[in-house]
Amino acid sequence: MGNFIVNEGLSIFVILVWLGINAYLFVQFYMNFLVERWFYTRVLLGQALPWARAPAACLNFNCMLILLPVCRNLLSLVRGTIQCCSRTAARQLDRNLTFHKLVAYMIAFHTAVHIGAHLFNFEYFMDAQLNRNTSLLTFVLSEIGTRDNASFLNPIRSNETSPTIVMFTTIAGLTGVAITLALILMITSSMEVIRRSYFEVFWYTHHLFVIFFIGLVFHGYGRIVRGQTLASLGTNNPETCADQFEDWGQTGSNCTVPEFAGNPPMTWKWVVGPMFLYVCERIVRIYRSHQKVVITKVVMHPSKTLELQMKKKGFRMEVGQYVFILCPSVSRLEWHPFTLTSAPEEDYFSAHIRIVGDWTQALYEACGGDKTEPQEAWKLPKVAIDGPFGTASEDVFRYEVVMLVGAGIGVTPFASILKSVWYKRIQNNQDVFTKKIYFYWLCPETQAFEWFADLLQSLEGQMTEKGMTDFLSYNIYLTRWKETEAAHFRVHHEAENDPITGLKQKTLYGKPNWDNEFSNIASKHPGSKVGVFLCGPPQLGKSLEKQCLSHSAADVKFIFNKENF
Repeated sequence: MGNFIVNEGLSIFVILVWLGINAYLFVQFYMNFLVERWFYTRVLLGQALPWARAPAACLNFNCMLILLPVCRNLLSLVRGTIQCCSRTAARQLDRNLTFHKLVAYMIAFHTAVHIGAHLFNFEYFMDAQLNRNTSLLTFVLSEIGTRDNASFLNPIRSNETSPTIVMFTTIAGLTGVAITLALILMITSSMEVIRRSYFEVFWYTHHLFVIFFIGLVFHGYGRIVRGQTLASLGTNNPETCADQFEDWGQTGSNCTVPEFAGNPPMTWKWVVGPMFLYVCERIVRIYRSHQKVVITKVVMHPSKTLELQMKKKGFRMEVGQYVFILCPSVSRLEWHPFTLTSAPEEDYFSAHIRIVGDWTQALYEACGGDKTEPQEAWKLPKVAIDGPFGTASEDVFRYEVVMLVGAGIGVTPFASILKSVWYKRIQNNQDVFTKKIYFYWLCPETQAFEWFADLLQSLEGQMTEKGMTDFLSYNIYLTRWKETEAAHFRVHHEAENDPITGLKQKTLYGKPNWDNEFSNIASKHPGSKVGVFLCGPPQLGKSLEKQCLSHSAADVKFIFNKENF
């Protein structure tokens, strides 16, 4: 229980506070539209009025939040500021995209409620105009403002129109349609299957957020939903005048014709701050995109993995960080995230890029990956870099014992860590708090090992020379081969080094028994905090998180960290 609080306590607290604020706003604004000022509006609309206005308040709150988790530079600044004070708080910023998605789902939910209630509202407005009976209060209220008086209550001013026409001829209707269409496209294109397979579709449709926010700011300017003015309440009290509507405004009547007005637009007050911060964010990105980046070396690794080694004036990085790369010759708009595989101690920074989509294939070809002869330096494409940005892996040296788990290309952040560890060791850096690293690499096929095995071989040889073999323990798993299938292969390749990776440590087949691995580490390091770092699929993350919770006890605690970008 204690470790659950350490790992998830702050996240749960933030989510509960966020849900609590949503619940409070919904209830508060629902009750606000049950007061006397909105009595006549409720005569026309019934309970659909508060059901439309309450989610609108929640939409304002969540639209205020939605941009903040994607302000990468702001988050990096905040992370660096609070990291020295609270590692737990800093770790929550690594879940920024998860919170971004939760807020988006909440926006979708309240939008659906808001639209549903307004569909009923427009039908009620239309019915009030169609039932042209002066003995009905709804018709009398609908007729207010038909002359020169602009103080109308019913926005449908004629029985010869329709809610559809009103929808497309009013500010609220037009902006509402634009907002809804933009939201539907953004959410549907964000589904995992589309984002993974058609990243460009996700990228371009997500920029409909510009239309979404413009429509959001102007949505309330038509003031279609109106309530009785405070001055009018003094001359027409609904409690006493509602039943005397036939005598309104006549000589001898104590009840004047009520006047109505809409609330002033409030949405802009909620979103102007985050919009300003996001504009600043984009300005910083544009500035960085114009800083010169030089590609110093291009390496074509097996399995269509491209390594770019680059230099940029003033560029400083930490282990496990990532950058966004723009290649104008491929696309002038698309920025793609890649983990840095170089160490801070090196005089360049690098990224390994697996060729899996249209953009990466185009970059591969632009760098000469499809050619047999070497590419001349002046022919290499220009690139722009935004970053670096912090991730959970930055905290790796804050733990005495570390578990690194990479799946496939997810090993890239750990390349930076392992390189940096080596540099710190050969430089006798006394500031290194980490005493033991357990490294696990899970790959489906043998080809995936090829590009990273060279680094591991180098580290293995150098650590053997320095007598540091106990510092790094690594286990490499070929997950799509079973032990029985690999037996024949091993019989014909009995050698000191592994026949697949060339390492002294033999490749394992199948999937790790995480329960045994965690138990062994817990028994070897009592009284320690073990940092568990994963860069891999969500399913593996859930499994490791459960293991962290189940194997933590009073004498050893496993702290789970996962890469998110």
